[in-house]
Amino acid sequence: MSEMTRRKFLSTTAKYAAWAGMLGAGAPESRANPLGLPIGCQTWPVREMIAKDFPGTIKALSAAGFQSIELCSPVGYADSGFAGLAKYTPAELRKILSDAGVSCFSSHFGIDELRKDPPGRIAWAKEIGLTQMIVPSLDGPKNPAMDDVKRAADEYNKMGERAADAGIQQGLHNEDFECSKVNGRRTYDILLELLDPKLVKFQFQVSTIEQGFDAAEYFTKYPARFFSMHVQGWSAKTKKITPVGRGTLDWKKIFTAAKTGGVKNYFVEMNLDFMKASVPYLRALQV
Repeated sequence: MSEMTRRKFLSTTAKYAAWAGMLGAGAPESRANPLGLPIGCQTWPVREMIAKDFPGTIKALSAAGFQSIELCSPVGYADSGFAGLAKYTPAELRKILSDAGVSCFSSHFGIDELRKDPPGRIAWAKEIGLTQMIVPSLDGPKNPAMDDVKRAADEYNKMGERAADAGIQQGLHNEDFECSKVNGRRTYDILLELLDPKLVKFQFQVSTIEQGFDAAEYFTKYPARFFSMHVQGWSAKTKKITPVGRGTLDWKKIFTAAKTGGVKNYFVEMNLDFMKASVPYLRALQV
């Protein structure tokens, strides 16, 4: 979810007017999909649309076939198109989402905003009805020492405890700092050992296959440690992101392993055309 990482693999967002036209059709009827879960969408790729028209964007995503959406915090992502969400009260946000026919129980938050105002950010999440607060990265150094990883884990365990007291689950993504290495080991694996399973769950970024992080492998190796994933297709031949189902990833294997991993929800996150193209495949995929 960090901006630097996204720039490596997310295509430039299309103009709102053009995409609104593409999504003019009515919302498709619900069909079976992997794990029996709603087809979700992360809102980061449509941040430019959201900055112009949040209600219209959510309606457009619903029309494209997405049944749940994952937000980005208007505080931590204020400079990325989400600042405008702050003008809505929690009740107004809930109504916008409900009117569009989508659910929303998850959002990304910057680690800094959770450091500066944990009570306020937890209160905002709870008022909206979120059950998941996710940070994209613990924002440690690029070349960490073991002490850096331990400090980051200790800090996030405390954040997880505060959220748990409010009935919300904290979750960690895997980008930047998490993809580094310490003494020849992946920082991500060390964090899986140091973070309290009761206080912190993980959201796996499937596109990190580009760096050798295999989703099915992690779900199998660390059962029940995950609760979510960001979904992108990937071609090992071209080394590029693709719509889900068009690359070389084995999605039946990934979703089957996700059951072991504990995944309860997933969100497609790519450029707009690719996200839309992924919906029919996900509707038809049986696991």
